[in-house]
Amino acid sequence: MVAVPLLLSAAGGHSLLLRQLFDAETGTFTYILVDVPSAKGVLIDPVFERHDRDLALVRELGVDLMACLDTHAHADHVTGSWLMHEATGAAIGLAAAARAEHVTQPLRHGDRVAFGARFLEVRATPGHTDGCLTYVLDDLSAAFTGDALLIRGCGRCDFQQGDARTLYRSITEQILSLPDQCLLYPGHDYSGRQMTSVAEERALNARLGGGADERDFVIHMDSLKLPHPHRIAQALPANLRSGRPQGDGPDQPAWAPLKRSYSGLPELEPEWVADHLAELTILDVRNADEAKGPDGALPGSRNIPLPELAEHLDRLDPEAATVVFCHAGSRSALATQQLIKAGFKRVANLRGGLQDWYRKGLPMPEPLSV
Repeated sequence: MVAVPLLLSAAGGHSLLLRQLFDAETGTFTYILVDVPSAKGVLIDPVFERHDRDLALVRELGVDLMACLDTHAHADHVTGSWLMHEATGAAIGLAAAARAEHVTQPLRHGDRVAFGARFLEVRATPGHTDGCLTYVLDDLSAAFTGDALLIRGCGRCDFQQGDARTLYRSITEQILSLPDQCLLYPGHDYSGRQMTSVAEERALNARLGGGADERDFVIHMDSLKLPHPHRIAQALPANLRSGRPQGDGPDQPAWAPLKRSYSGLPELEPEWVADHLAELTILDVRNADEAKGPDGALPGSRNIPLPELAEHLDRLDPEAATVVFCHAGSRSALATQQLIKAGFKRVANLRGGLQDWYRKGLPMPEPLSV
């Protein structure tokens, strides 16, 4: 696990870390909250296709993930909760009213989801669906509203047990009743807006702000006539399984147990590489004098310095399983990206480079003869 001081720095010196992540394809926001002193955290509305990104951030920051929370059973994307549960053991939290499979923490109005010394209060906010929840931070400084309340808008009410009168009451009684300065983080936005506040939405929301009343809201919502989400036939059944795939689950490359960094780079742990050296092409992208120096090199590795790599791709087999290394994993990361762009299908960076190899006590060979 990463030391808490790094987590404290990542949180800007605050005791709570809040990160907002985005899936451009579906316009979905995912949130991670971490109690810094304990390193315990929760993930809200993860997206199936962004699992590698989210898991990499959790691991790189050393977060002990307590729960994956969905605000509702989504109709426009598949949740990543089951994948994260399998990877970390985190609980799967969803409204009990959604009646979804594989939920390990069914949630009801008034429940609390704890992470370290902090907690989220669960507020039932049905109307978009009958299982919509809003998660309110313990000090009332932030709330995660899913699709119930969006920025200057709200979730639709014309399918999946939606009801405009119910949604109006949910928003006004459970969300806009929070303090004016409470920041609101929605489940989606399609215009580049990231957050709003209770005061803003109470005054400026076109559907229910200003002087609009329940009658105005219901007529507005009934007049929208929106097409159904184009992914509903795929997303809704999958989300009623908490995102658990049918069949064998997400594809894992057969040649190696890849992990992806937060930047999306395929990486391999040194221990696995040490056990499979004979099956791999090992590429050293340090300078020639480093490859011959006291740090040594991995057995059977071939040395092509990073500045010369583009000119010597013909010395490598694009079909071979290739692991790239350098001193600390930085230059090899860039080389890995170059190989991927050049069409190499089975390539990965050695996580941490030779520094991590040494640190983990793996056997160190003699200096390389170049």
